[in-house]
Amino acid sequence: MKKSLKKTLYAGVLGFTVFGLGACAGGSSGDGSDDNETITVGASSTPHAEILNQAEDELADEGYDLEVEVFDDYVLPDQALADGDLDANYFQHEPYLDNFNDENDTDLVPAAQIHFEPLGLYPGQTESIDDLEDGAEIAIPNDATNGARALLLLEEAGLIELSDDSGVTATTQDIEENPKDLEITELEASQIARTVEDVDLAVINGNYAVEGGFDVQDDALEIEEEGSEAADTYANIVAVRNGDEDDPAIEALIEAMQSDQVKDYMDEEYQGAVVPLF
Repeated sequence: MKKSLKKTLYAGVLGFTVFGLGACAGGSSGDGSDDNETITVGASSTPHAEILNQAEDELADEGYDLEVEVFDDYVLPDQALADGDLDANYFQHEPYLDNFNDENDTDLVPAAQIHFEPLGLYPGQTESIDDLEDGAEIAIPNDATNGARALLLLEEAGLIELSDDSGVTATTQDIEENPKDLEITELEASQIARTVEDVDLAVINGNYAVEGGFDVQDDALEIEEEGSEAADTYANIVAVRNGDEDDPAIEALIEAMQSDQVKDYMDEEYQGAVVPLF
């Protein structure tokens, strides 16, 4: 059953806000130890910063104070990491990181996979796939990454067939069979959950589905699976500068983020919208 809005997740890409979360080094917050080293990590607010905060105590036990800087755009966290203002960041998947490196001549690398945010197919004016009429309208994200994932999900649901070589680069031009003559409408990903009642079905990112009041496990008619091509390709990663992967502080950060406590938090807090990959 669709629920009321839970929380606001990602802000628009043009804005930028930084907040300090967690303990700070040198006792400046009154919580840290003068002997502890500070690890500064850039993150999106939800779910990334929330997940990071669950690792704070374990890191403190290992001699590190965690400082989380929250960004609401997808460019500045990588630039800040490349410039040395951050020790790591946690907000993106590897294809996005690769594209950023190519466009900005940076050398950032993944240190670990942490979680996956599955896309789901959700009801709008039509309640089920079986009830879908010819000419029905389905909304999908309009960006290349999520658009391709959405088309693969529609193919998995048996609604369309894509060309064999399209894969995670699929576009609407790769649709070879569309037996119901479905109208595929491309919208900005963050807007789809807000306009779902205007279309028959909608493909929504896990985080935006939660924002829109959907229960991912109960409401999704079809969902990307943990072992799918999309899950492996679009896993959310911790990124660092090349050469820092084996730094003891980064190793401690990854170990804390891949703890049972963090895994349990993801499972309980996000109810399938965020899937741990460890």
